[in-house]
Amino acid sequence: MTRTDDYQVRTMRREELAFAIELAAREGWNPGLHDAECFHAADPDGFLVGELAGDPIACISAVSYAGRYGFIGLYIVRPEFRGQGYGWRLWQAGMARLGGHNVGLDGVVAQQGNYAKSGFRLAYRNVRYRGRAQAGTVHASIAPASAVAFEAIRDFDRHVFPEPRDEFLRAWLAQPGAGAYVAREGGRLAGFTVVRPCREGWKIGPLSADDAQVALRLHAAACAHAGAGATVFVDVPEANPDAKPFLAALNLTPVFETARMYTGPDPAIELPKLFGVTTFELG
Repeated sequence: MTRTDDYQVRTMRREELAFAIELAAREGWNPGLHDAECFHAADPDGFLVGELAGDPIACISAVSYAGRYGFIGLYIVRPEFRGQGYGWRLWQAGMARLGGHNVGLDGVVAQQGNYAKSGFRLAYRNVRYRGRAQAGTVHASIAPASAVAFEAIRDFDRHVFPEPRDEFLRAWLAQPGAGAYVAREGGRLAGFTVVRPCREGWKIGPLSADDAQVALRLHAAACAHAGAGATVFVDVPEANPDAKPFLAALNLTPVFETARMYTGPDPAIELPKLFGVTTFELG
């Protein structure tokens, strides 16, 4: 905990995560309707709030995975309190919590320079695409995630995420209203995805697959769950060499981008298998 005059930084309580999600919505970040529950499962102590005279004015997530990999997100100060140093104090508290970690973030491009001053370096861009769900059939290789053991999905997730995140993943797969799907080829898991309701439609993520063809099948299943005509978003890592054929097959419009940055080396993940980031807030 840090305190200066009437400003205090402390760990959020579970029910206070709604404050952070609402600030994200006001920024146009389009959070999922049930993100708070899943985020809390990832690291219950990984969310900080800045209070001025007891009034919450800022938030940040500083989530630790296995004590080695950390992720910064939800870094927001209410507009009327910006430029007064409150955000910087909150940032320092978040980074202190992740001391000794390789820390990642998905920052707005305009803030890359500021993040670089804090020791972050650019790895690649993630681009958010928007499209309309099309009516169509779901490929025979696609099944609900419940058709396979959780451990199979967990193991596939380790191809595209640096550390175990079992509690988060369990919550993410089971969140209300969401569709979770797997792709199977020759009796083995070839990919999985989750599509969840958000403020402005539906978000697909993660979208993890062996190749672009499998990713397209999973994308189609996610769109079928959302319903024909629904607005659907997917956040695609530009560094995935198979992203181009995946995107070429879809009628999507880029609407937003972030800078994926790390304080340490790029994590040893298989970027060619990652077609959709889980969430910009938690990685």
